Amino acid sequence: MEAKTTNYRAKKRNTRFLVYAILIIMSIIWLFPIVWIVLTSFRAEGGAFVPYIMPKSFTLSNYTKLLSDSTGNFPFVRWFINTFVVATFSCLLSTFITIAMAYSLSRLRFKMRRPFLKIALVLNMFPGFMSMIAVYYILKALDLTQSLVALVLIYSAGAALGFYVAKGFFDTIPMALDESAMIDGANKWQIFTKITLPLSKPIIVYTALMAFMGPWMDFIFAKIIMGDDVKDYTVAIGLYSMMTKTTANSLFMSFTAGCVLIAIPITLLFIYMQKYYVEGITSGSVK
Repeated sequence: MEAKTTNYRAKKRNTRFLVYAILIIMSIIWLFPIVWIVLTSFRAEGGAFVPYIMPKSFTLSNYTKLLSDSTGNFPFVRWFINTFVVATFSCLLSTFITIAMAYSLSRLRFKMRRPFLKIALVLNMFPGFMSMIAVYYILKALDLTQSLVALVLIYSAGAALGFYVAKGFFDTIPMALDESAMIDGANKWQIFTKITLPLSKPIIVYTALMAFMGPWMDFIFAKIIMGDDVKDYTVAIGLYSMMTKTTANSLFMSFTAGCVLIAIPITLLFIYMQKYYVEGITSGSVK
């Protein structure tokens, strides 16, 4: 009996060791590109490709060069501000539209509701960039091309079809809560603001993060709409424009510095908002 127990414990210990080893290896593989980009952004030696990973010397000149572009060819600070403005307004509009659509389709019953859900499901199967040529000509007819307003409208317009995840979350909230509130005299708006929203913090945070990250990282739509208007580029287009045949070798370290800087807002936003996942799950409804 003791031998079987010893063998069981040894097998369990070996399995746990194997799992930890696999997780450590996967973590190293996942972190390696991030560490390499950060190290390269501080590398003092020039050149896009070097036969080593750890820089021989470190410097802040790559960040200084990026943030104080005197020629105006690569105004990274302007690009950063443009992207932040577009991402912020798109996040607010998209979150409002998505949550409103999801709540309406989850809680309200009206004519053509089921056909609309089926049509929306089919439309979601087609990638958004299939419509970019039509969208471009529509914006051109409205004289909105090469403007940040056009980007906000595009990123926000697609939010209405992204309600399925939020609707699934609202469906898990018991209807008994709504019915109890209605018996107590609450109207639809009070039920939505005082019961549904406090219980829906996780999905609201998720929706806001996705809505913010989309414009922050998008390249295809931004490139088509902005064209050659360098001053109104977003960071995705701007950093891509730095990697030409003539400038890739000299600006590669500044390019990696830009990659590090654009990752900071997303990281800070996620760190700040992740606490609402737990709060949303553990908090109770407000009567």
